[in-house]
Amino acid sequence: MVTGAGSGIGRAVAVELLRAGWSVALAGRRPEPLQETAARVPGAASLAVRADVSRPADVAALFAATVERFGRVDLLFNNAGTFGPGGVPVEDLSYDAWRHVVDVNLDGAFLCAQAAYRQMKEQDPQGGRIINNGSISAHAPRPHSVAYTATKHALTGLTKSLSLDGRPYRIAVGQIDIGNAATDMTAGMQTGALQANGEVVPEPVMDVADVARTVRHMAELPLEANVQFATVLATTMPFVGRG
Repeated sequence: MVTGAGSGIGRAVAVELLRAGWSVALAGRRPEPLQETAARVPGAASLAVRADVSRPADVAALFAATVERFGRVDLLFNNAGTFGPGGVPVEDLSYDAWRHVVDVNLDGAFLCAQAAYRQMKEQDPQGGRIINNGSISAHAPRPHSVAYTATKHALTGLTKSLSLDGRPYRIAVGQIDIGNAATDMTAGMQTGALQANGEVVPEPVMDVADVARTVRHMAELPLEANVQFATVLATTMPFVGRG
């Protein structure tokens, strides 16, 4: 299962998995982009399910439809997320905007992980894998990104707790932290991104397909092995070093 599968990293990962022979449930809020993702790999075993991951009823229906179609859940790529309003100072960020980012990035990840955990614990053979999509912001923030950064730091705690609690049930949980993958959401970085010193500087990006291949590698490990944390980023992006 891939959440946020209608665009960007979610679409790239879903396509990579479908091409590798996985059966993939594609989850997202809009059916049309999900159908477009499925059409990238004609004849592959895909299931498009409209779901808002911040709503418990939608998540329950998503997992029910997936199990009904495929019989089990071996992998959840917990990818759905939002940056929220960009460039808004903390003192000006509305509570509604904060709440929306938390609802999608953190609550949605928890709800999907919880549903996957329940299914993986009970299915036979038992177990499965959850990969949470963190961010470079799980390590270091950008200016004016308080809601996004807070949720991505929280995802690291979610990953660690799920990984620990999943041990008795052969549930492996890891996290991929991604920096500057070339998607519609990051298009503006190539023209200029606000830096810690107040300058606006163009930043390099990497091919999103390289992210997808990394997720596939994590996904295809035996359950006895786990990539707990992976960081994949554009080599020369301004992350490692002084801001």
